[in-house]
Amino acid sequence: MSTITGGCHCGAIRYQIEGELIVHALCHCRDCRLHAGAPVVGWTMYAEDAVKVTKGEPKVYRSSEHVRRQFCADCGTGLFYANASMPGIIDVQSATNDDPDAIPATMQIQVAERLRWMEHAHELPTFDRFPPQP
Repeated sequence: MSTITGGCHCGAIRYQIEGELIVHALCHCRDCRLHAGAPVVGWTMYAEDAVKVTKGEPKVYRSSEHVRRQFCADCGTGLFYANASMPGIIDVQSATNDDPDAIPATMQIQVAERLRWMEHAHELPTFDRFPPQP
């Protein structure tokens, strides 16, 4: 079991994970998209006691009757997700890990809500940085 560390964009919130990964899923649901401002959000799932906040205190946002999302109140980075229908489980936004490449995603979820154009995103032209200027 390795230790995973991460935090928000501005550094006000830091966390440490010591526990076994349950799953790493890319979520396409509308709630995650709106909260993150992104077309898809990566979540690593762990037992709740595996995740410890080591610096700062995330703000809690009750996004629905059963869901609590935690984020940095200073920079807005989304960090954690807890759903009362999955007691004892916490999700961590995988892009906030210090080494987000270390844990590859294993599935996509909520694809019923996926943006149609995301189905073909892998076919778009790619550039190492920015596209050439006209």
